[in-house]
Amino acid sequence: MKNIEYILEKGGFSFEIIHNDKHIYTAKEGAEYFNVHIAQIAPTLILYTAVGFYVLVISGERGHVNFKELKQLLNCKNVRLANKDEVKSVTGFSVGNVPMLGIELPYIVDEKLLEFPFVYGGLGEENTTLKIDPNALLKLNNVIGTLH
Repeated sequence: MKNIEYILEKGGFSFEIIHNDKHIYTAKEGAEYFNVHIAQIAPTLILYTAVGFYVLVISGERGHVNFKELKQLLNCKNVRLANKDEVKSVTGFSVGNVPMLGIELPYIVDEKLLEFPFVYGGLGEENTTLKIDPNALLKLNNVIGTLH
């Protein structure tokens, strides 16, 4: 977490680290907890393809992952969510605690998140949320594509 704080401060991005008093399991719960639009909640998911793993930071407003769009974007026949063991193995984090920043994998970022001054997502620590300028997601990660 200290590394992410340093990267954000050095990059000049606005952010806040929030210690939640309960675990947030869904985008709906996050929107209610922080009293924000569900589109500002940014779950971080790990995708598996035959050519490797990817990080997907998606707007909670979507409600589901559009695998057809991801297959086109990645030019892959098969794309699926990584299972919990794969997530832990490739990121070092457990499902539900994957951070929005700092993973050494290619990223896909949902453009919907860029419509807001701040988005809320994982920081890599249980019951901790990162409130961040969504432009940091584009600037500080290895972004190879965006969802429209």
